[in-house]
Amino acid sequence: MIEAQTWDPKTYAKNARFVSDLGSPVLELLSPQPGERILDIGCGDGVLTKKIAELGCKVVAVDSSAPQVDAATRLGLEAYVMYGEELPFQDEFDAVFSNAALHWIRRADAMMEGVYRSLRRGGRFVAECGGYGCVDKIRTAAVQALHRRGIDGESRVPWYFPTPGDYATRLERAGFRVNSIALIPRPTPLPGDIIEYLETFGQSFLAPLLGHERAEYLREVRAVLEPQLVDSEGVWIADYVRLRFSATKV
Repeated sequence: MIEAQTWDPKTYAKNARFVSDLGSPVLELLSPQPGERILDIGCGDGVLTKKIAELGCKVVAVDSSAPQVDAATRLGLEAYVMYGEELPFQDEFDAVFSNAALHWIRRADAMMEGVYRSLRRGGRFVAECGGYGCVDKIRTAAVQALHRRGIDGESRVPWYFPTPGDYATRLERAGFRVNSIALIPRPTPLPGDIIEYLETFGQSFLAPLLGHERAEYLREVRAVLEPQLVDSEGVWIADYVRLRFSATKV
């Protein structure tokens, strides 16, 4: 069983601000128009969501993390603690948007069915998430280091990184017309060390380990990844691959 990922807004702002900072391309694909009612799934601390609201849209933001929702609410957003697989809305939104959240939703079909219900006829579902091959080097190192400790590392992987074909099939099965879908390699400079990244995004790998075991594990994973992911200036570059798509409720 994979423990639920937890998010601290201050840690997120320090170690993961690049997530919202790099959200411009998918926001451009969404092309939000003044007066539109838009649902943001996985809003995080609301920084990118606020940009949509500032364009004159009526935004409802949801996230599974109560601390993140609190942070979004402090920005003046209408935000609720809610799981993406359990959306209660019906024919309410002109668009549903998501950035860097859907790969945490392993029950993708349930999420897509909820998004379909939430949209008005002709509404659009526009999102970007991790796609096939995303952080493959990080994932491999983290899994193998657990294997060496007698722990099933594969069972600790918290992400679902789909291929375009897989996700397009799921979207069409839910009733959408897929307008565009593509994998986009995006090597991403990290603001700090890979250990901070793992402590922020890889909590499921760390959960079976305590105290000095956890510290030793992190040092080992770091040593494996350093020659693969550190550039000539000493900056850690995560091997990100994004899946970006636009679909319409028909």
